[in-house]
Amino acid sequence: MLNNWLKIAFINYKKNWLSTIINLFGLTIGLTGFMLILMHWNDEESFEKWNPKKDDIYYFQTYNKKENSYGNNISIPIANRAKVVIPGVEDYVLFKSSGMGFKITTKNRTFYQEGGMNVSDNFFEFFPFKLVDGSFKNALKGGGDIALSTTAAKNLFGKTNVAGESLKFNNKNFVVTAVYELPKENSQIKPEFLLKPVEPMKNDENQWGNFSYGCFFMLKKDADLEQIRQKFIKDIFLYRASLDKDSSGMTPQQYLDLYGPTDSLLTPLDEIKLHAKASWFGPVDFKTLMILFTLSVLIVILSAINFINLKTAQASQRAKEIGVRKAIGSTKTNLVLQFLIETFLICMASYLLALALTELLLPSFNKFYDKEMVMNDWHIYFYSFAMVLMVTLISGLIPATYLSNFKAIETLKGNFARSKHGVWLRNGILTLQLIISSFFIIGGLIVNQQVKYMMNKDLGYSGKQIMMINFSEENPKPWLKYERLKNEMRKIQGVTDISYGEAVPGNGRSSDSNMDYMDKSIQAQHGSMDYNYLKFINVKLKKGRWLDSKLASDTMSNVLVNEAFVRKFGWTDEEALNNSFHPGFDYQKDYHIVGIVKDFNIRNLKTTIEPIVFFHYRETDWKRFDVYNIQLKIDSNDIDGTVKRLKTYWQNNVEQGYPFDYYFLDQKFAKTFEKYQKQQTLFTILNAMVLMVALLGLFALSSLMIEQKLKDVAIRKTLGASDKTLIFGLTKQFLWITLIAVIISIPISYYLMNEWLKDFAYRIDMPVLPFVLSLVVLLLLTFSVVSIKAYKATKVNLVKYLKYE
Repeated sequence: MLNNWLKIAFINYKKNWLSTIINLFGLTIGLTGFMLILMHWNDEESFEKWNPKKDDIYYFQTYNKKENSYGNNISIPIANRAKVVIPGVEDYVLFKSSGMGFKITTKNRTFYQEGGMNVSDNFFEFFPFKLVDGSFKNALKGGGDIALSTTAAKNLFGKTNVAGESLKFNNKNFVVTAVYELPKENSQIKPEFLLKPVEPMKNDENQWGNFSYGCFFMLKKDADLEQIRQKFIKDIFLYRASLDKDSSGMTPQQYLDLYGPTDSLLTPLDEIKLHAKASWFGPVDFKTLMILFTLSVLIVILSAINFINLKTAQASQRAKEIGVRKAIGSTKTNLVLQFLIETFLICMASYLLALALTELLLPSFNKFYDKEMVMNDWHIYFYSFAMVLMVTLISGLIPATYLSNFKAIETLKGNFARSKHGVWLRNGILTLQLIISSFFIIGGLIVNQQVKYMMNKDLGYSGKQIMMINFSEENPKPWLKYERLKNEMRKIQGVTDISYGEAVPGNGRSSDSNMDYMDKSIQAQHGSMDYNYLKFINVKLKKGRWLDSKLASDTMSNVLVNEAFVRKFGWTDEEALNNSFHPGFDYQKDYHIVGIVKDFNIRNLKTTIEPIVFFHYRETDWKRFDVYNIQLKIDSNDIDGTVKRLKTYWQNNVEQGYPFDYYFLDQKFAKTFEKYQKQQTLFTILNAMVLMVALLGLFALSSLMIEQKLKDVAIRKTLGASDKTLIFGLTKQFLWITLIAVIISIPISYYLMNEWLKDFAYRIDMPVLPFVLSLVVLLLLTFSVVSIKAYKATKVNLVKYLKYE
């Protein structure tokens, strides 16, 4: 029996070769896209799975209700108190300054080693890396202890058995206590060397407001996350607020509501990459991944729709076969199984082709996402094969059930064509297919317009020809280093101007604190800078004046603010210029606003412009120690030559043995668009795939349906109908279906794309053009595809179809 079913299947594949190829092509494309996105998701989910303690380790984040924002930092007193007063907390580990780099000297060589991290001494209890040499016990107890990865040990000593060896950097000697091997599996936590900042941590032990550390908590096995969250609010945040209530004149709850944080969040270690609200280790973008995965599933559904449509359209060809088989005793179950096997064979062939195509496309996909994925995970094969089985059931069971329900007497009499059930099924499924196609067209056009809008938006500053060089070498007085270089580097040919700014567009580095005025308080970014910095990057002055180096007060208590700062306080420009405030970093004196600058974007266009206060770096005792770069404006006529001269000068006279760490401001900010440009590219590719699959399915379906109407065409033509009338008559049904599908898709697309646009602080208004274009494009494509076959139908041989009439 099975042998006969297979013979019949291959006869039908050959007989309907066009629909067979289209089904194979559509399912192969759909499954390939599904597998690639599934591999990407699986890779993102695999981070930190190597850690045997992952189920007990949680990443700490804070929430500020007033600002509606999440933070990823903690202060040492908060972490200490959590361990003491919250029963479910067993221990914690602190970290900061990830990605540090130093010029390290050993007895063998001097090497600039990057990738360092400051951590508390129990780090290895949370992250049990493989020990290669030395001991993890007390490895980071002292301020002169350092642990190295095998890579760092080889860079510095040429070998890995170096426990007990000495090295030196920043004029301080260190002893290697342990050498460890980093996990080969995916991990965001891969430090090349580890230090404990003993003195800074000792100084911060009582600084409740110093949120400069990241933190992992190890919880007890029976810990209740909700109870821990409530404990954080009641016993830690409110306790911290009560310490300051007397000086502020507010109740603890009022203080907490004003300054925050108001809540906490604990994310499991192995979910940080995709599910953390704020992460120390990089951006989190689960929403985009879900969008891509959903779109890939929609393409598979489109392929399944093609299958269902083509199978039901071929029903008339199989009607007599089914009638004969039912007449000689075949059961409905046998018929359903036969059609399911026919479907499974196509799906299985598509699956094998998709595996091969995925392997071919994987290098390009890896390059696109900067990954090294390989097809060696059973999850990929399991879930993709499960999708094949699901497609087999969906696209096989519907037409199989439909075909097996034919009545033997009716089909043998030739009355099958009179039934309307098949027509309704095909039309309904075709409508669904066109709804999905319409959504892809609308969505693709809106994504394209949003990305274009972001690329062309006035950022409020100009970063062209501005080169920023980061200081890599530690310096006890970095502001003096900047001031010396400012005078010396002016003499280099091609340098037209020099300045310094802390809040640099695109670099992601920032610091902030509360700014208080009477009973109001806001959070604002610090913008310590040289006097000319805002003019240097072409920021516009809206009201007041610039800072002036000739006025002593401009290095003591005068500041500039942006428009967002003024809006946040609810002031008019005139009120702002007449007011003073107390910043959280200096409550001892009043700071006076002497100028208001136009808003400019230092992060990206997805986030709103934050309040910023600009002041000279010498204005506070501690900000001058944070000077970390020098920025140079370069003559556009000789950029390459000037960069070479600057590099030579820097490496010979400024930081010998350190990398020349520089970038141009406009290029750096442009990198903030890369994510959305990739989304645009992927949406375009998926759009092309969807339209290709949908139109090929439409072509095959219309071919089959028009072939069933050739006798009607012959009769109409004999009665004098013109070719134009016949073509329109044959395409009219498909055009109506397309129109209905687009009308249904418009509200769905509007809602979904509006939700996507809500993520952007600076977004386009919902455009009308994509909805109109979707209708026009799909009508034109439908007419073009169907009219090709309709035109051929008008050239039928009348004698062939009318000789028995």
